[in-house]
Amino acid sequence: MNPARPNGSEKPGQFPYTRGIFPEMYRTRPWTMRQYAGFGTAEESNRRYRYLIGQGTTGLSVAFDLPTQMGMDSDHPLASGEVGRVGVAISSLADMERLFAGIPLAEVSTSMTINSTASTLLALYVLVARQQGADPHKLSGTVQNDILKEYIARGTYIYPTRPAMRIITDLFAWAAREVPEWNTISISGYHIREAGSTAAQELAFTFANAIAYIEAAVSAGLAVDSFAPRLSFFFNAHSNFLEEIAKFRAARRIYANLMRDRFGAREPRSLKLRFHTQTAGSTLTAQQPDVNIVRTTLEALSAVLGGTQSLHTNSRDEALGLPTEESARIALRTQQVIAHETGIVDEPDPLGGSYYIEALTDRLEQEALDYINRIDAMGGTLRAIERGYIQSEIQNAAYAFQTKVERGEQIVVGVNKYQIDGGARVPTFRIDPALEQAQIARLRDVRASRSAGEVARLLTGIQTAARGTENLMPHILAAAEAYGTVGEIADALKSEFGEYKDAAFA
Repeated sequence: MNPARPNGSEKPGQFPYTRGIFPEMYRTRPWTMRQYAGFGTAEESNRRYRYLIGQGTTGLSVAFDLPTQMGMDSDHPLASGEVGRVGVAISSLADMERLFAGIPLAEVSTSMTINSTASTLLALYVLVARQQGADPHKLSGTVQNDILKEYIARGTYIYPTRPAMRIITDLFAWAAREVPEWNTISISGYHIREAGSTAAQELAFTFANAIAYIEAAVSAGLAVDSFAPRLSFFFNAHSNFLEEIAKFRAARRIYANLMRDRFGAREPRSLKLRFHTQTAGSTLTAQQPDVNIVRTTLEALSAVLGGTQSLHTNSRDEALGLPTEESARIALRTQQVIAHETGIVDEPDPLGGSYYIEALTDRLEQEALDYINRIDAMGGTLRAIERGYIQSEIQNAAYAFQTKVERGEQIVVGVNKYQIDGGARVPTFRIDPALEQAQIARLRDVRASRSAGEVARLLTGIQTAARGTENLMPHILAAAEAYGTVGEIADALKSEFGEYKDAAFA
């Protein structure tokens, strides 16, 4: 692939969308203000969601605990001590019902950060929406569903790479019919950057993953324009302010040309890169946590100047624990100040035409395309992951950055310069350990009250479908509706697909 430069007359809303995917951008509608939240039980998280909605957030973003992400129920032996710790515990439809109690899903946009078990969690969400009387065809939101970056940068995988891709393409096909307004994947550069990549690597490896997903969907018989309009992306807003703005601009240009020239997309919506941004958790420090408000503000500003469609701002205390309500409110207010008090929403791509911004945009585009070409030469993303190439490049970049910090060549305020005596001076959020036992008790009540025979029959249906080529989603949905658990559904798939073993630990 080679970069395709825009002509000098390119305007916002025009191909290749360097300057934004809409002509007016935020003049007519601001970005969606999401605040990522989830902890403890469904009831606890529900209270936080209601609080955030009351404070003006315009979209929900759900964090799930590690057992849920790994396909384990809350009473699994390996889940002990992790239930509800880094997100909300969801083991069955009963938990999802409590999570969204009193929140009309027909009226909110919900993003769910879930990957290996994304198909099951989306099924649970759709079932709750149906219970509320909502039309699934009008549901709005995103499920992350990006398994490749788990092998690369994060680790919450379950199945081997190729069966995992089959689950994703089945979800694409099912959602196109059943929840056509839902974004069926959020291809994530965020976690790649959090693992230590450079800005160019974040772009390159994110789009390399996108290529693999699109190729898999096309190979499964899907027309590119049938699913591409519902693809979305998730990027990191890191600390180099101008480089980040240029990164977002380069991302749109790369994607538009990729979809048109490599995949032959013709539907205009298939060419427009839509993305969510989160400020960089890895830049937050436990030292002088109030300084994190400054970091987050600048990172959020870069995302807005770069043209994001939705945004989460991290809270000042996230290097210490889960955010308190006060910290979450300050993080949300940061977005609201940018939207309503700065005036930068009055002009699409306000920095477009700056010599430095344009040069940075060109440089990042070229560096990213060079990486993509190397991955293509290896045989594609799956082969590059299996060889450990992408993982190694990220590790080398992370090591180089940390070396600069330790040598004092890269200043981190409060860490290697401008230190003060004393520790953190903000209150921290604590999870009641009793919540885990309460969650386990409720899960056991669900198992006792459902039809065990019906659940067993439906789980067998999942296994049968996994052995063949039938779409898995209707079977997952049926088992979930009968109160089959997240862990049981994951185990049914695992019995046919096996488990992924990282070569580094095999």
